Amino acid sequence: MPNAVVLLSGGLDSATILAVAKSQGYNPFSLSVDYGQRHAIELKRAQQIADAFGVAQHKCIRVDLRTIGGSALTDDIDVPKNRDAHAIGHGIPATYVPARNTIFLSLALGYAETVNAFDLFIGANVYDYSGYPDCRPEYLDAFERMANLATKTAIEGEGRYRIHAPLIRLTKAEIIRTGIRLGVDYHLTSSCYDPADDGKACGKCDSCSLRKKGFAEAGLPDPTEYRNG
Repeated sequence: MPNAVVLLSGGLDSATILAVAKSQGYNPFSLSVDYGQRHAIELKRAQQIADAFGVAQHKCIRVDLRTIGGSALTDDIDVPKNRDAHAIGHGIPATYVPARNTIFLSLALGYAETVNAFDLFIGANVYDYSGYPDCRPEYLDAFERMANLATKTAIEGEGRYRIHAPLIRLTKAEIIRTGIRLGVDYHLTSSCYDPADDGKACGKCDSCSLRKKGFAEAGLPDPTEYRNG
């Protein structure tokens, strides 16, 4: 079983890619990043998901992006709420975190070099995401090229790094159906950008809206605990 590093946020998509990596015969090492996000409940969920899937090793690295700011997830900026599908699908919202996926993938790449892994999994998606530029296929292709130029292991010919984004062109409903088929317990996951102190989801942010829409279109009950029930 080849090793792989899986970026595991604790959300619906990342739990699904962990299941996909295992189903494809990889031995996953999962990585979460505590970047000062207001929805830090996801880090607890990531550990629970990693435990449920029996990963080889789970790491949580702290990089405080609050010192940079510029995002509703790390700064004193309101999280957008009650936006319709058209609004969610156009423009880059306030929940965009500057350079987040570049930072995350760089950490995953460093981790991969230490555990002899040449495969990195990320839950990027072009359909049900809120217009983030670092979730596009051309970005991931560019990072993969950079990874093979910037690492000792690649330069010395030990292997070639590959960025896997198995959900890149799936709708949220298709992602959920894939996860159910692979045994993901979505009750463990947390998607909300602005949860209550007890972890209950707001039900109104873009991420909650996309999650609710996905379960509805998949014809499956949403196990999320929302503040308003």
